[in-house]
Amino acid sequence: MSKSYVALDVGEKRIGVALARDDVKIAMAYDTLNVDGGEVQAIAEIIVREKADVLVVGYPRNQAGEPTKQTEFVERFVEQLRDIAPKIVFQDESLTSVKAEEILNARNQPYAKGEVDALAASLILQDYLETH
Repeated sequence: MSKSYVALDVGEKRIGVALARDDVKIAMAYDTLNVDGGEVQAIAEIIVREKADVLVVGYPRNQAGEPTKQTEFVERFVEQLRDIAPKIVFQDESLTSVKAEEILNARNQPYAKGEVDALAASLILQDYLETH
């Protein structure tokens, strides 16, 4: 029985979303949600639609590996998802947004900020799949 994963790169303005199944182990950027009050409901709908077994959430830290103000924001946000997601795990998100921008810049095509968030979520999820 393969597992289904939804990953989030949580920001204060946007949330990047990525999907994967453990039988394929390839994370795919899926969508970007605006933080506008409807984001928890939108995430709940994605979790149900994708029959997600695990919600992987990017865990921000500073370069010394210590929690930051953003870490607290993410932890508070995830509390709203406790009753929605079957299992929630944190995955280090160090430099995933930087890597995502590098990948998009290498394509030499214009891109939206939301694409960075969705791609960062896929990098977080890919890291999780490769280490678990």
